[in-house]
Amino acid sequence: MISDYIKKGPDRAPTRSLLYGIGLTEKEIDQPLIGIVNSQNEIVAGHIHLDNIAQAAKIGVAMAGGTPIEFPAIGICDGIAMGHKGMKYPLASRELIADSIEAMAVAHGFDGLVLIPNCDKIVPGMMMAAARLNIPCIVVSGGPMYAGRYNGKTLDYSSCIESVASFKAGIITEDELEHITKEACPGCGSCSGLFTANSMNCMAEALGLALPYNGTIPAYSGARVALGKQAGMRIVDMVKNGLKPRDILTKEAFINAITVDMGMAGSTNTVLHLPAIAHEAGIELELDLFDEISRKTPCLTKLSPSGHHHMEDLHLAGGIPALMKELSKKGLLNLNIITATGKTVGENIKNAEIRDKSVIRTIEKPYRSEGGLAILRGNLAPDGAVVKAAAVAEEMMQHEGPAKVFNSEEEAIEAIFNNKIKKGDVVVIRYEGPKGGPGMREMLSPTSAIAGMGLDKDVALITDGRFSGATRGASIGHVSPEAMEGGPIALIQDGDIISIDITNRRLDVKLSETELEERKKNWKSPEPKVKTGYLARYARMVTSANTGAVLK
Repeated sequence: MISDYIKKGPDRAPTRSLLYGIGLTEKEIDQPLIGIVNSQNEIVAGHIHLDNIAQAAKIGVAMAGGTPIEFPAIGICDGIAMGHKGMKYPLASRELIADSIEAMAVAHGFDGLVLIPNCDKIVPGMMMAAARLNIPCIVVSGGPMYAGRYNGKTLDYSSCIESVASFKAGIITEDELEHITKEACPGCGSCSGLFTANSMNCMAEALGLALPYNGTIPAYSGARVALGKQAGMRIVDMVKNGLKPRDILTKEAFINAITVDMGMAGSTNTVLHLPAIAHEAGIELELDLFDEISRKTPCLTKLSPSGHHHMEDLHLAGGIPALMKELSKKGLLNLNIITATGKTVGENIKNAEIRDKSVIRTIEKPYRSEGGLAILRGNLAPDGAVVKAAAVAEEMMQHEGPAKVFNSEEEAIEAIFNNKIKKGDVVVIRYEGPKGGPGMREMLSPTSAIAGMGLDKDVALITDGRFSGATRGASIGHVSPEAMEGGPIALIQDGDIISIDITNRRLDVKLSETELEERKKNWKSPEPKVKTGYLARYARMVTSANTGAVLK
């Protein structure tokens, strides 16, 4: 066992003395040492209950003959960080999470890890650590919260943030806004739509690093606690059998995950996180692979923000196993690869079935013939850009309009709320990329403002930043190269005509190459927005969004 190097033999007597000091018995020290990586805290709704999952995992580990030892990981709530300087930190925290788990696991000689995340960057951060360490690891997430209800309507976090714009536009009263605020997030769990947290929890399942139904079992349920116990038992078997993350995280597994992502119309942030996890496993996922898979994968679900269903509906309809079973009927999945269950994908989904065809459609009657995400290229995004096509109104799939250019998210939000954005405009928000932000802030506030003011079928938004999984509308992010690197988005001026053709995967500005080259000669890189601390170091090392915004 890995832990032998910290606990076996006369030379390790000092280490054993410290283990006795924390209350371990000889038998416990002799057993596999399993780290329980718990990202519980009291500020994040998705994480406040994770002690329950950690306790269940510990019980499972002990039942199977292992010794559970808990240690923490940080977790930032994107929703609380949204719309202010705090949003610079969530993506950057992904690297901190991976680094800190690596440090704890190697320094203390753990034989395996149970990873307990739930929200946006914590899930990929933990999976990045698993791929990097390549010691037996299993993910068991905290699960989604239930959707809220108000006046007969289903609510979620995106309903609340869009309602702010509706209030400012005079569509609803302040009293109605407060009622929605109190009901939109009714309890613990990751936000109830198919936003980034739930997308990534489903990706952990589709990759095979988590047990079936990890992505959809509601947070507040006995089944979620039982899943924690099952994960605890499985990790001990994985240690004994030598089943490691890189045995599971093969190129075929990532192709499966991307296929599931397209089939369910997951968050655009998956295009950042899956390549970053793959990078840690020594696998390159090119941006065009996402579009290639999207072109041939039908979209079978329409969950918020693309539609009105939520994660609880997806779970009751059969969850990710049922979705995968349906996709497999078209030969879109590799069923022979191993997963954390010790079984193959095919064995895991063998008995799955759709229980509600209004939530998960059949392969013959999809919501869309293509996947939920699209990769755009053109003279405005030579290295690519990403859009959640499934959440775009049909009339905005092709759009041309004059640019309204802003050098920060705050400037854009002020213009939107002050009615400076008109029908037909294309809002351009730049210097918000991985380097420029720094930290590539999510643009849910401006996109929700546009939607809440009833302009989502008339106004497009493009940015070198990114979007929340809750974003809907013609919102195109990850524009690469970013403005801070002198990409074409840095050269756009007010009034330039932007051409968007999602159907044909194009994003262009109607300027000649000569004009763009002339503007590039006169462009000067602005001063960094942050010059000290972690974000300054992050900005110096982070790569472009099209490569997953990894550190090099």
